[in-house]
Amino acid sequence: MFGLNWDLIWRNREEFLWGLVLGLQMALIGLAIGCVIGLLVAFARTSRHRWLSAPAAAYVEFVRNLPLLLILFFLYFGVPMWANSALPRDVADLLILDGENTVIAGLAIYGGAYLAEIFRAGILSVGRAFVEAGRSLGLSGVQIARYVTLPIMFRTVLPSLGNTFISLFKDTSLAMAIAVPELTFVTRKFVTDTFQFIQAWTVAAVLYIVTAYAIAAVLRFLERRIRWAV
Repeated sequence: MFGLNWDLIWRNREEFLWGLVLGLQMALIGLAIGCVIGLLVAFARTSRHRWLSAPAAAYVEFVRNLPLLLILFFLYFGVPMWANSALPRDVADLLILDGENTVIAGLAIYGGAYLAEIFRAGILSVGRAFVEAGRSLGLSGVQIARYVTLPIMFRTVLPSLGNTFISLFKDTSLAMAIAVPELTFVTRKFVTDTFQFIQAWTVAAVLYIVTAYAIAAVLRFLERRIRWAV
């Protein structure tokens, strides 16, 4: 008769927890880089110059219509093949990434496209009166963006930014496809070795759910602390 052996899960708990931590690290770093990409693209999209707004819009539309898994495969398998055949060795080595850095790059590129739209909406939501007030003080365009637009925008987009982080954290499960030892990969390996399907995937699901709720709780706390009526 089939029995549920939870003792095996407990003995391998460190592997599950390290897989969870690795996923969080990749999501956090990917989000940070994605924020930089998103901000640059968002300001480019709101620019009056066509040579800035058109490429930014193309990047957003192109990336948002690609599956993240396809981006990971392209970065992990496609880029090294192209770099080794078309570029000098020292340049090619800079473009060839290991599994973890591939996932971080993929999350940054993928998340950056979504964050660009979030930031663009935040920029457009900043009242014109604030911008005019900055100009009246003699601030340059860059100074207005830094001291006026960005602080107000971040307060506006914080809920969406938190949701994007949670989404990227869950998307790290796709790293299993390129053998990065995050939580889903660790769980699948454990199942392959022990055939404890129900226990392993139940534990993985609980870890994902608890972590996502914990992230959401922290972000809601931060939202309440910095709430500011514009």
